[in-house]
Amino acid sequence: MAEVDNQLEIKFRLTDGSDIGPKAFPDATTVAALKETVISQWPREKENGPKTVKEVKLISAGKVLDNNKTVKDYRSPVSIGAVTTMHVIIQPLITEKEKKPKGDDPKMNKCVCSVM
Repeated sequence: MAEVDNQLEIKFRLTDGSDIGPKAFPDATTVAALKETVISQWPREKENGPKTVKEVKLISAGKVLDNNKTVKDYRSPVSIGAVTTMHVIIQPLITEKEKKPKGDDPKMNKCVCSVM
């Protein structure tokens, strides 16, 4: 019953063990659209929710899913007639201010040896 008219029923497992869904998605749905669904249905009581698709990583069957691919591309023969669980990982984007230039750390000790 989970699969009707080439649809896949998916639930999204958050890092704290709670779930979003399950919800049915057509085979032609892109991974980016799945991520948008996660963002729109993110529980309001949870802190640090994702703001953009780039912050969300979806993992299914041990694979990190590519935004340009569709649900059909990642469908497993085992998932027919069952709910597929995709794990959600949030990685906030790093701004330029947060990046440290490599090798320019003034606190770094520099050792100078001289042989006489």
